Amino acid sequence: MPAQVSIQRLVPAAGIPSPASLRGWALAALGREKGELNIRIVGDEESRQLNHQYRGKDKPTNVLSFQGEPELESLPVLGDLVICAPVVAREAAEQGKPARAHWAHMVVHGCLHLLGHDHERDSEALRMEALETRILKRLGFSDPYER
Repeated sequence: MPAQVSIQRLVPAAGIPSPASLRGWALAALGREKGELNIRIVGDEESRQLNHQYRGKDKPTNVLSFQGEPELESLPVLGDLVICAPVVAREAAEQGKPARAHWAHMVVHGCLHLLGHDHERDSEALRMEALETRILKRLGFSDPYER
């Protein structure tokens, strides 16, 4: 059984991909991983508050990943992704990328963090970016790091 993905949208739906798309992108990134994942779509203020509280950065950010705690009686909790809709929209416009492609990238990127991938060191970043690019290519999107 694949991972179970729930979606919480706390901002207007305009410009946000469908729950089915969000789930599909998450499942592509998670592969055979089992567990529960929650994707929470928020505005600037909630993103800023969480980014400040957990990362010490007083500004909204595109995606935050919070790893879950294993549960004994049900599926393990993979974690939560908190995606800031206004930041994703702004970044897509600034980078000249289709918004849908940037949303897919943020979901895949966040899920890979939940699976233990990181980009703190150059070698880690190269591995994570290559994995993101492969997953997104399978989903029909171009390389998000193409310069």
